[in-house]
Amino acid sequence: MSLTLAKVEEIAPDQSSLSAARKLLNPRSWPVIAGSDAGLVWGECQGSGSQPYRVVISETDLGYKCTCPSRKFPCKHALALMWMRAEGRAIDKQPQPDWVNDWLGRRRGPGAARSAPDKAEAKAKVSIDAALEQESPAPDPKAQARAAAQRERNRAEREAAILAGVEELDLWILDQLERGLAGFQSVAREQCGLAARRLVDAKASGLASRIEQLPAALFGLPEALRTDFLIEKLGELHLIAEAYRRQAELPEALKTDLRLMVGWTMTREELLSEPQATRVRDRWMVLAATQEIQPDKLRRLETWLARLGEADGPRFAVLMDFVPVSVGAVGKTYSAGETLEAELVFYPSGAPLRAIIAEQFGSMTKEGHWQAPPDDVSGALDRYEASLSTRPWLSDWPIAIHNAVVARVTDGLVLSDSKAALPIKSKEDDALLPLVGVGGIDAFGVWDGRRLDLKFAETPLGRWLPG
Repeated sequence: MSLTLAKVEEIAPDQSSLSAARKLLNPRSWPVIAGSDAGLVWGECQGSGSQPYRVVISETDLGYKCTCPSRKFPCKHALALMWMRAEGRAIDKQPQPDWVNDWLGRRRGPGAARSAPDKAEAKAKVSIDAALEQESPAPDPKAQARAAAQRERNRAEREAAILAGVEELDLWILDQLERGLAGFQSVAREQCGLAARRLVDAKASGLASRIEQLPAALFGLPEALRTDFLIEKLGELHLIAEAYRRQAELPEALKTDLRLMVGWTMTREELLSEPQATRVRDRWMVLAATQEIQPDKLRRLETWLARLGEADGPRFAVLMDFVPVSVGAVGKTYSAGETLEAELVFYPSGAPLRAIIAEQFGSMTKEGHWQAPPDDVSGALDRYEASLSTRPWLSDWPIAIHNAVVARVTDGLVLSDSKAALPIKSKEDDALLPLVGVGGIDAFGVWDGRRLDLKFAETPLGRWLPG
């Protein structure tokens, strides 16, 4: 079956999907498009998030798969890739990557794609010509001016609401101190939920999420550490509130960092045009890809990258996306050990970490061995302290240690060298146990100031990944 525009029209679920696909025909939206002699075409389409969506289609039977959370089948990304191929868009012939082979292995066979609707399930006529004819209306200067004025009013109203919210947050902190921290654990979820709801009402969603996560972090610690942790976190919240009130006095990068943390957002377009944003083009290896459901019913997707080059710039980056839990499970976009050449743009910060992919060059590959930077435990902690001095409300931070060993101590497991050690988050049935006693480890993990969440390790016995 040859892929034609008529077939694309036939398989499209509705006209709006086809119109949305038309907007994705720009080659700049597709850092990767490749194919094989078997009639498979795959690509990576950059959406509004930090990670591109992976799309694969079969030209022979119109099978398709996309990692986006759309509930339309096929989605606009698959339709756009089909459309480009139907128009004869050239592709590079490349070996099929693992994620394409994985899709092939899961297919039910030829004809697995959703078939065209029969007469009993007739749908409205979908037309490529209609999608091409849709043009944006000419801008109305007066309407644009009114919209700009309304945006400024909304911004001023939100600024006032957040300032009122941080004042109320300080009163909440004072209430907890007056009641006594000894009894806070028994009411932590109730009190943090109350404070978080008030901050959501004050349009400080980022700060609300930070407070919502506090009880889980508190109860995840050994009881002996909880009081110090609580004092630190309440002090941190007060520091954020005071910094927000005095943000005009802050360095620009710290001010931007603070506002993003409190809940203001920066679109992809704004970040790409931000002159203060750090840009780094290099080869990057995926060290971890995680998903976590937050109390606000959003699924947080994190992809941790390590820079493979040795030029100046951030050593690590985290790509972060948020997807409503209601859309269901989200397939993996990246997996540990994959590498890519890409230009990353980091959100403005005194210690840049969160980033988006501005452009990817070529397909994902398997690079092989990763070697940690030449830091021992003390050196890695020094880097953490330096970052903490520029971002005093710093939470999780990436740490890499060269030539370390996982050892068992009275209180659990530690990652150590001859001079110092870091406690590791572990469970009784932890997958870390095979690492105990193995020397010469290059390890990567996320440090929260107290314990290390080990996520990746290269050992003399091979690569280790958690469970």
